[in-house]
Amino acid sequence: MLIGVVILFVAIFIWFPNGRERINNINFTDYLENVFKILIAAILGGLIGLERGNKNRPAGLRTHTLVSVGACIVMITSFDIFERYHHLGNFDPARLGAQVISGIGFLGAGTIIRNGINVKGLTTAASLWVVACIGLTVGSGMYLISISAAIIVYFTLFALGNFELRHMMKNSNMKINVLTKDKSGQIGEIGNVLGRLNIKIANIEIQRYNENENDLDEEEILITFTLMVPYTVNTDFMLEEIKRLDDSIDVEVCENLIIT
Repeated sequence: MLIGVVILFVAIFIWFPNGRERINNINFTDYLENVFKILIAAILGGLIGLERGNKNRPAGLRTHTLVSVGACIVMITSFDIFERYHHLGNFDPARLGAQVISGIGFLGAGTIIRNGINVKGLTTAASLWVVACIGLTVGSGMYLISISAAIIVYFTLFALGNFELRHMMKNSNMKINVLTKDKSGQIGEIGNVLGRLNIKIANIEIQRYNENENDLDEEEILITFTLMVPYTVNTDFMLEEIKRLDDSIDVEVCENLIIT
């Protein structure tokens, strides 16, 4: 299929008015340099996209590669237009590049997901933006800067991500469901257990839960706690401590909330 597209392109170009003359006027040195720029942009964008893809993010290898290549093409086009028409008046080759930076927002917005206090995709949105910048830099012919930037960005995403998770993020946010009999002081007792583990309660939701409506003595409530749990606390240990309060208590983690 790719070969067919190339043949079609060449045929149209040759038979197009002045097509052969245009082919003769092509500077193949510049052409190969532009192809080299696009390949470099694809490799650098793909490097960053590979890291995102390994973490199952919405924008992975292909998305980052396409963004970087697209930005590079825009910058190449900007310089080409400037060289052709700068004698006609004021022309800024950075204008098209500026539109790439502002226009990349629609992709970034598509990767950000918010659910209550849970926010995902911020890092991926930022990586898409910086990949577009790297693509523009490659298109400008600043190879050393673009390669250095890609290495720094990859290090930031891979190495600093693990460092941040282990040493800087003190709490993980999670929701747990506690199904228990409706009796006075039950929430307070659960709160005491969580307090001993240095777990902060961000929110509490209570729902009546009774399968047998005629048996009021067995009325149960479903309590949903939104917690800020230190990374030093073992989740299974926390759940066991809550269950020890009463044999009738059923507790489970319903959602892990991680900001990425």
